[in-house]
Amino acid sequence: MSTGWIDVHHHLIPSAYAAAIDDAGYHSVAGVERPEWSPEISLGVMDRNGIELAITSISAPGVHLGDDIAARRLSRQCNEMSAQLVADHPTRFGSFACLPLPDLDGALDEAAYALDVLGADGLVLLSSHSDGSYLGDPRFDELLAELDRRRTTVFIHPAIPTIAASIGVDIPVFAMEFTFDTTRAAFNLAYTGALERYPNITWILSHAGGTVPYLASRFSLLWLREPDLAERAPAGALEYLSRMYYDTALSANPLALASLSALVGWDHVLFGSDFPFAPELATTLSVMALDEDPRFDATSREQVRRTNALTLFPRIAERLDLSESVPSA
Repeated sequence: MSTGWIDVHHHLIPSAYAAAIDDAGYHSVAGVERPEWSPEISLGVMDRNGIELAITSISAPGVHLGDDIAARRLSRQCNEMSAQLVADHPTRFGSFACLPLPDLDGALDEAAYALDVLGADGLVLLSSHSDGSYLGDPRFDELLAELDRRRTTVFIHPAIPTIAASIGVDIPVFAMEFTFDTTRAAFNLAYTGALERYPNITWILSHAGGTVPYLASRFSLLWLREPDLAERAPAGALEYLSRMYYDTALSANPLALASLSALVGWDHVLFGSDFPFAPELATTLSVMALDEDPRFDATSREQVRRTNALTLFPRIAERLDLSESVPSA
């Protein structure tokens, strides 16, 4: 029996993580003050907005704040807390585990621990890192090969790009540079041939892909100009980008959805709230907008609301099915 929304873009802020980013000077992130968070706060927002289950993730700036050893320790703390949240509320939460990139060895170890021991539903990777590297950089091929072997679902969350501080435009990073950084990562994965070499990774892009849908056709012109590109990524830009999944966080509006729906079918769109960095009002407005959007028929709205996510995350679907099959006392 169909019930609530499945939210694939929902952040947790463990106390160890809050302390670490505060110590590193991130009292605000991308122009947004760090919000208060607890499991109870998330559950309250979820209950008031008809969200049955949220898959949690760590947001920018991530766990690597300059030191590999500290990043490994912090990623383990965050992932174990996330796993405990799922254990405590198995029908309300799922988990995207974080990795201490750009520390490749630490990331490989933590991916294995998170997926094999903690049972994470997938991984969250930032679009870029403090050393200026992006997803798709060949230095991360060993990690992508392992995730491909495991058929992992990977949620790409935007990072604060290293160039942000040098741009002479005083607009908060979340409003503009976040969307561009997601685009850089997605395009780089396609351009370097990573999406061709590692086809078994399922990618989810935040915020309707940033500017990916709007720029996809422009990006595809490179395949007409660069013979080497056509060899390493023979399917072409539009094909690779249309295979990805896109969430609706801060994007459940006609302008964003018009471009997104022209690139992918509704079977590749997932609901996302971006809570708590986006306030509860944004969640409420997103739910209302998607409920009322005339682009949807009953089937496509249900795909975005929950069935696409349950298809991607069968263990979550199993937990929900089991809970619904248990007769009430």
